[in-house]
Amino acid sequence: MRRREFMTLLGGAVTAWPAVARAQRRALPVVAFINASAAEASAGKAAAFRKGLTEAGYTDGQNVTIEYHWLEGQFHRLPALIADLVRRQVSVIATPGTPAAAMAAKEATAIIPIVFGVGDDPVKLGLVASLARPGGNATGINFFAQEITAKRLGLLHEMVPKAVRIAVLVNPANGTSAEATSRDAQNAASALGLQIHVLKASASAEINAAFAALAPARLDGLLVMGDGFLVSRRVQIATLAARDRIPAIYAERDHVTAGGLMSYGTDIAESFRQVGVYAGNILKGAQPIDLPVVQSTKFEFIINMQTAKALGIDVPPSLLATADEVIE
Repeated sequence: MRRREFMTLLGGAVTAWPAVARAQRRALPVVAFINASAAEASAGKAAAFRKGLTEAGYTDGQNVTIEYHWLEGQFHRLPALIADLVRRQVSVIATPGTPAAAMAAKEATAIIPIVFGVGDDPVKLGLVASLARPGGNATGINFFAQEITAKRLGLLHEMVPKAVRIAVLVNPANGTSAEATSRDAQNAASALGLQIHVLKASASAEINAAFAALAPARLDGLLVMGDGFLVSRRVQIATLAARDRIPAIYAERDHVTAGGLMSYGTDIAESFRQVGVYAGNILKGAQPIDLPVVQSTKFEFIINMQTAKALGIDVPPSLLATADEVIE
């Protein structure tokens, strides 16, 4: 081979290497991760999702690409986002903690696998035909955020027996979950002799407005809906509840570590990990139809004693005895 020909061939190979590398990066399967919260507010949950993927054999940037789509409470972005993911035919759509995204994806595609994490019955939501046999392109985990609204209301009543008029803070942009929370709270309230007043907030300013309505309405307790946006505003909510001396119960422990009074619910980070595991299994070739819906079995009751003392609440011994964690 002549020197000129060799140099030409070598030069062409050098030029081609970056193109090959780019092609390999493009060839990685794409998992689209959609969550209603904000990135900085849910870093731990995103890490749990990646942990699940890793357990299934996939590491971001090595053999899979994770696209993070943080809605920051702006559910109106979902139609355009889902349409783009379907157009690009991503490998998996993962929607932990965001049932609205799972439902939008399910409506948009019957082909791309969907792995959800929802707090309500996925059969009732229309995501699967049954828990054991999902019957379509979606499967995931049910972490029981909505089904235990009555339990949370009962715990709040036990913590503050004199509280009769209870506010329920929901995010109307997360329509299905907001409606379920409001309905379940109303149904449970009658059995406990409580009155429910629903407050709505889908933006930071609306949270301020909702708390401004507490005193005039003479509301003396608060139940906060399990919702990604409201969790992302947990410091704001805990600060306002402390300012107004309102005892509150939440769906997630993140609210309590931020200064909230108490929470009752499942380990949400664990549900994100499970979504990651299922997403990885699908990348390896499993079909959603063959992956039964997982149901959370461990519930956590957490009390922040510092907040209780600040509110002048003597925590009943019965609640202390049943608490899984007491923050001193």
